[in-house]
Formats: sequence, C-alpha cells, structure tokens
Amino acid sequence: MISERGWLASARVYLHPRVIAMLFLGFSAGLPFLLVAGTLTAWLALADVSMTEIGMFAWVGIAYSLKFLWAPLVDHLPLPGLTGRLGRRRAWMLLAQFGVIAGLLGIAASDPAVELGRVAAFAVLAAFASATQDIAVDAYRIEAVELRLQGAMAASYQTGYRIAVLAAGAGALLIADFASWELAYRVMAALMAVGVVTVLAIAEPETDAVEIGLSGRGALHRQLAQWFSDAVVGPVLEFFRRHGRAALLLLLFIGCYRISDMVLGVVANPFYVKLGFTLTEIATITKVFGVAVTLTGAALGGLAVARYGLNGPLVFGAVLLAVTNLFFAAMAVVGPELWFLVITISADNLAAGFTGTVFIAYLSGLTNVAYTATQYALFSSLMTLPGKFISGWSGAIVEQVDWVGFFLYAGIMGIPAIVLAIIVTRRQPVHA
Repeated sequence: MISERGWLASARVYLHPRVIAMLFLGFSAGLPFLLVAGTLTAWLALADVSMTEIGMFAWVGIAYSLKFLWAPLVDHLPLPGLTGRLGRRRAWMLLAQFGVIAGLLGIAASDPAVELGRVAAFAVLAAFASATQDIAVDAYRIEAVELRLQGAMAASYQTGYRIAVLAAGAGALLIADFASWELAYRVMAALMAVGVVTVLAIAEPETDAVEIGLSGRGALHRQLAQWFSDAVVGPVLEFFRRHGRAALLLLLFIGCYRISDMVLGVVANPFYVKLGFTLTEIATITKVFGVAVTLTGAALGGLAVARYGLNGPLVFGAVLLAVTNLFFAAMAVVGPELWFLVITISADNLAAGFTGTVFIAYLSGLTNVAYTATQYALFSSLMTLPGKFISGWSGAIVEQVDWVGFFLYAGIMGIPAIVLAIIVTRRQPVHA
C-alpha cells in the first residue's frame, strides 16, 4: 500500500481546478514562442536567408528577457475599461493576447525573402505582447495556489505550453508544407482564441499583493518618483534583504541555468533542414513525437517536486540539459537518419520538459507574493537574457566551425549551471 507521500497521492495535485486551468493558460503562453523562433527560422531557411541573419533572429526573443522592465506596470497599472471588470491579471492577459494576434497576422502578410525587416518588426511585436502575457500568466499561477501545488501548476503550464508548441511547430510546418506559410500563421493567430476564452472564464486570484499607484497629491514628477521607488526598486530591495549575500549567487545561477539549451535551440530547425530532413519529417518527429516526450518529462518533473522537493531535481535537471545536447553532435555525424532523430529528440525533449517544470517551480518559490509579477518577471528575464544574447551568435559560430564542434560547444556551456546548482542547493536548500 502506497503512503500518503507516495506517487499516487502526489499525482492527485493534478486534479485541482486551478491546476487544470493552467493547462489552457499554458497553451496561450506557448503558442507565440515558436512562431517568432523555431518555426519562423525554418521559414527563413527555406527562403534562403543567411545563417548569420537567422541566428540574429534569436534577438527577437530578447523581449522575453527584458520583460522585467515593464513588469511593474503589469503588476500595478490599471487598464481603463478592463481592470475594473476583469481584475489586474486577466486584464493584462487579454490585452497582450490581442497584441500577439496582431503580430502573427502581420508576419502572415509578409515575405521574408524580400521583406525581412517587416517580418522582424512584426515578430518583435508578437514577442513583446507574448512576453507581457507571460508576466500576467506567471503572476496568476503563483498567486492562485500555495507553494505545495506550484510543481503541479508548473507541470500543467508546461503541458499546455507544449501542446501549443505542437500546434505552432508541427501544425504550422504541416500547413506550410501542404498549403502556405501565410495560411499557417493565420491559423495560429486564430488559435489564440483559446487564451482569450480562458481569460474570460477564470476567476481573478485573491492575494495580499501591494497596490501601488499615483497618490494624486503633490507634483507629478514626485508622484512618479515615488511610484518608481515602490513598484520597481521595492521588489528588488526586498529580494536582496530576504536573501542577503546569497542573492547575487542566486541571480547568477538563474542566469546560467538554461544557457546550454538556448544556445542550441535557435539553430535546431535550420540544422534539421540543412541535414536533409523534410518539413513533414521535422514536424512529425521533432514536434508531434517530441511534444509527447516533453509532456512526459514535464509530468515527471511535477511528480519529482511533489515527491522529493526541489533540490535534487534541480541539480539533476542541470546535468540533463548539458548532456542531452551532445546527442545533436552525434546526429551531425550519423546524418539524416530518422531512427537517430527519434533518439535525439527523446533525450532532448525529456530533459526540456523535466527541467522546465522543476525550474519554474523553483523560481516561483523565490518570489514574494507582495511583488509577484515584478519579481518573477525579473527572475524569468534573467533566466533567458544571457542565453538569448549568446544564442544570437549561434548561426555565425556554425558558419565558422562544423556542426559537431558547435554542439560540443553548446554542451560545454551547461557546465557552469551544474556547478552552481550544486552550490545553491547545498547553501540554500528549498523546501516545497
């Protein structure tokens, strides 16, 4: 008979209503990501855009890494006509979702072969709106349940996210292969309706969050200065007061954790195309099959957090991210063999799903609910900023060395994360 702390008891967390709701919010958050990253780079590769320019499209994703700059606005600024009816989190989610839709429709109406700048501009719009949606969704996820359920919330979010990746990856590639890229992006814009309907259906979480606004007293510049101090400086100071000297170590760890994975990710689809796989093969193996494996990894990550806490899974995840990247180096030698693509995607996506759940739960545990959106946006931005910046040069590195050398380089980039994970979990263990 299994104990109350056993695996079956832990699995019951997935039946919580707000855990289930996160599935749909995760879908809405995940849909735009590939459409301004992996899927878009496949389109660019087929349009004969240079690898250097394709690599630079990774910088479009820097919007996700800079979202901490406007997170205080999302955290505290009311939206006329929306906040009063929907609440802080849902109002910003809805506005951001319509921004994503506009960006995707703009990309659909552009031709990267002759309008690369226009494609980039609409990609930036979609990424900015998507990052804004992430701020509000992350705040909702953290505020909606207690820490014990954060692993399950993260796993549910990852599941919805990866289903969206299936749609934005395999779905878009198959539509492009059999119809056109324009239709593919129009269909993806229509699928954002899932997020819109979800926002209108869920309830706003009840929290003790600090409400910060202009006082209406004194000169406007003094009011703005006070607002900046309370909404922007306050959350940062609170984090440093709470963690003391370890705060810088924690921030360094957050910045390093996913570098290895992100350096590789931007050139993955061009790699498959250059190696000789068809769009249908890429869609079927890396997206359809790959998403199933990722969901398995995400569920295992949620169960691991519920069963063992965060410390062990956090270190194990860092090792997985570095080691699994080496499978791509082997595939560069093996060539366009479907059986080895299956092996590589199995290893890589299992690692991505597991570590995604574990690290989201870890970052959630670092936040103070008084400043949820601002602090989590700071953490998640720092998580992606170094990787996004470095990955912008991935295409140029590929052109200077061969694929094997590049993937070995990507794997080595994961070593600092492993070392820091061990140090952080020993010095400041986290209890879920």
